[in-house]
Amino acid sequence: MRNKIWIIALTAILLPTLTRAQVKLKVDTLECHIIGFSFGAQTPLSGSNSLGLNGGSMKELYEGPYLDFGFECDYKYQNNWMVTLEGDLWFGYNSDNLTQRAERMGDIYTSQGYLMSWGGTDGVVTMYNRGLSVRPGIARLFPITSKNPNSGLFVKLSGGWFMQKTAHSQDMNESLVPQVNDAYGRLYDHLRHGVILTESIGFLYMSNYINYINFKVELFASQCWSWSTRPYIIDNVMGLNGKDDSRYFDLMVGVKLSWLFPLTGRTSYDYYYY
Repeated sequence: MRNKIWIIALTAILLPTLTRAQVKLKVDTLECHIIGFSFGAQTPLSGSNSLGLNGGSMKELYEGPYLDFGFECDYKYQNNWMVTLEGDLWFGYNSDNLTQRAERMGDIYTSQGYLMSWGGTDGVVTMYNRGLSVRPGIARLFPITSKNPNSGLFVKLSGGWFMQKTAHSQDMNESLVPQVNDAYGRLYDHLRHGVILTESIGFLYMSNYINYINFKVELFASQCWSWSTRPYIIDNVMGLNGKDDSRYFDLMVGVKLSWLFPLTGRTSYDYYYY
């Protein structure tokens, strides 16, 4: 009985001391997978081509800006280096943004500037740009405060493949225009594939407490080198009526906001015992 009393007394004395000996020292630097969804806008600043054609760069073909939607899958290391894989889809903010369409496709327009449908009425066709890119990359995070080493300024370099084209969308409630329907539309779609290099700088925030409050804001610039992949292109503004053998360069700039989801739970704290 006396031994039990001593055990109870020692427990009552030591338990508060042991509890106080658990000390919270610092926030973890996470190593984890991250997935994210982004929305933004970009616009072409300049463009050129190797054959000196007029009106062939993205800036000359399509009115900007372009809306940009993206998806990304990243891996963040504990030393705050990151490897990334991004995919982006962009298209004109103005849903009918092909420039000088009647001049480019004059052979299929009427003298009044309209496309003729199967039914003999004016055709309703929307023409806009559509682009797609896939880019692996590498990034580095620079924390601003030790209270949250998973947030701060970052720089990123990525590069990969992209394509862009003119999409023709017809109103299904109207009679179809045969000249831009199915395979005929490929004569006027300026389909190009190529290589894209993107540099980004921005701010990344990862909450210490709530797993779904994680985001980043970034400014980016992209250099695009491309070539036509159609055997036959018609564009009267560019003076094309056959194979487009030119090589194109386009410079794009933009901004986007990403919502991030770290696949590791919320940030934890390191605890030390003594």
